[in-house]
Amino acid sequence: MQLLLFITPLMYPSSQVPANIRPLYFLNPMAGVVEGFRWALADAAPRPGLPTLLSAIVTILLLIGGIFYFRSAERTFADLI
Repeated sequence: MQLLLFITPLMYPSSQVPANIRPLYFLNPMAGVVEGFRWALADAAPRPGLPTLLSAIVTILLLIGGIFYFRSAERTFADLI
């Protein structure tokens, strides 16, 4: 999660990211969110539909994976803390 924070495009637009790694770049769940805010507030060029969709899909997959992991580790969770 810490690495994703530093990879999130806050100071530069996604158009500066090379086209060959842009699909990997938008696997960061916050990249689509930031592009959506940039589009809504700064009236950036095209609407970021696909990046937002990819961010939502990755977020849902991480949520489902986290739920399954927590349910499997829940029995021993209180013992470790």
